[in-house]
Amino acid sequence: MGVTSLNQEFPCPIAPARMFKALIVDSNKVIPKLLPQFIASVDVLQGNGGPGTIEQVNFTEASPFKFVKHRLDELDQDNFFCKYSMIEGDPLGDKLESIDYEVKFEAAADGGCVCKMTSKYNAIGDSAVNEEQIKEGKENALAIYKVVESYLLQNPDVYA
Repeated sequence: MGVTSLNQEFPCPIAPARMFKALIVDSNKVIPKLLPQFIASVDVLQGNGGPGTIEQVNFTEASPFKFVKHRLDELDQDNFFCKYSMIEGDPLGDKLESIDYEVKFEAAADGGCVCKMTSKYNAIGDSAVNEEQIKEGKENALAIYKVVESYLLQNPDVYA
C-alpha cells in the first residue's frame, strides 16, 4: 500500500479553542448548519464523540458524492489536536483504502491561530493516487475552514 502525504497550514484570526470546538468537536452540528446546500446531515453511527466514534456525512444532490464515513482516532481538546480517518465513502473510489487526517490548531501571536493539517492518502495495492483528487480535497478543506472562520467572525459570542 502506497501512502501519499499532504501538509497544509491555514492562518486564522480566530482563537484556537473556538476554531477547534466549531470545526472538530461540534462539526456534526456546525457544518450542516453552515453548508446546507452540500451537507444533508451528519449521523453518529457509533460512539459518544470520543475516540472510536464513527460519523456518516450525508451529502445533498448538489454533491457528486452520496456519503463518507469518518472514524475519530484521537481527540486532545487541551492541545487542540485530533486524528481521524475517512474509512468509507464515494471519494475513496477503487484506489484508496482510507485517508488519515491530523489537525492541530496552534495559537498565533495576534490572538488567532494556525491550523496545521496533514492528510495521508492510503492507496490500495500499487494504485496511484490521483493528484487532481488531492487538489480537490485540499480546496474543499480550505472552503469548509473559511466558512467556519467567517461564521465565528460574524458571531463573536459563539464558542467564546
